[in-house]
Amino acid sequence: MTCSKTIHITTKGFSDIIDLTSMVDAVIGESGIREGIVNISAIGSTASITTMEFEPALVEDLREKLEQLISSKERSRHSETWGDDNGFSHMRASLMGPGVTMPVSRGKLVRGTWQQVVYIDHDNRSRDREVFVQIIGEQ
Repeated sequence: MTCSKTIHITTKGFSDIIDLTSMVDAVIGESGIREGIVNISAIGSTASITTMEFEPALVEDLREKLEQLISSKERSRHSETWGDDNGFSHMRASLMGPGVTMPVSRGKLVRGTWQQVVYIDHDNRSRDREVFVQIIGEQ
């Protein structure tokens, strides 16, 4: 059995990090799937999905580290070509990847106590975004 749903969120950009865990849990619950896997994918080339402990200090640490690794102020050929100044966001998203696949057992997302599923919008402006959630498994 397969169940798919698109989640809509609004972001602030500049590596805004949003906790998706409860939304993913709701999709799993609605699906009726008890055993399987769930894939959570960011739609677009300037965003990422990952897992982390979603707490304010770590969120800021991650944003700071992303800025150190690929600065939003750094020159990019993409930004020069298109004039949108978001080359850094494409590079951050490429390095982090668009999504995660996680197990579902007994109708629940299998994760650690402090592990949340998060969306990271690397773009340089606020956006309305889509996250595609697909669960494959058995009832």
